[in-house]
Amino acid sequence: MKTLVIKIGGSTLGKNDTTIEDLVMLQKGGMPMVVIHGGGQAVSDWLVRLGISTGFVRGLRITDLETLRVVTAVLAGLVNKELVSAIWRLGGRTVGLSGADGSLIWASNKTPELGYTGEELEVDIALLEILLEAGYIPVIAPVSLGSLEKSGEDTNLLNVNGDTAAGEIAAALSAEKLIFLTDVPGLYDSSKRLLYRLSPDEARNLIASGVASGGMEAKIEACLRALTAVSVTRIIDGRVSHALLNEIEGRGGGTTIG
Repeated sequence: MKTLVIKIGGSTLGKNDTTIEDLVMLQKGGMPMVVIHGGGQAVSDWLVRLGISTGFVRGLRITDLETLRVVTAVLAGLVNKELVSAIWRLGGRTVGLSGADGSLIWASNKTPELGYTGEELEVDIALLEILLEAGYIPVIAPVSLGSLEKSGEDTNLLNVNGDTAAGEIAAALSAEKLIFLTDVPGLYDSSKRLLYRLSPDEARNLIASGVASGGMEAKIEACLRALTAVSVTRIIDGRVSHALLNEIEGRGGGTTIG
């Protein structure tokens, strides 16, 4: 059975969220899955607490060394382990990782103004294959190994976009499907009408026209990358009760790109 790759946005995990329940139920039904999570708002909240200013370029966080330390602590530590703990509490089997573990993700920086941010990713799925074969759900924080093209580096860690990581991991695994759980019903056209299905060219046009930007642009680009090896990509509303189960059972809404 091919693997599902699921990207969970931090904003979709509300008080009454059912995503964790769905993941455990699917795992107990024999479905192999890899989960990539975000947590940008949690990072921003901690940066404010610590008095560290932050900014963005094209939806990507400008990451100096102090910001990178907070990103790593919050995403690979707090957010990742809270998700792992929640899955275990419901009887699931999971291992929390970052992209740095097992050289899972290697990134390079192509925009110096972004600092310690990786944009061009390479994925080594060896560790994921071991965990999936052993019956675990890998839960991955978007922090990678990598390098900046400068001398005197202080670290080999980089902050990477979770959507980008999900697309690259899905492609590397030749996954059955890539699913984005978001906080909106799907993609919209310029008239704010929900789009139920898009070809890759139609999806590219949404970006080119400026209709899709920021976070949705990153999701579309990740879907297009995944489609080099994945049949179907989906962007769905993760706030809906049992959205993931509904998706697997063919009852989900949202937008298909493929």
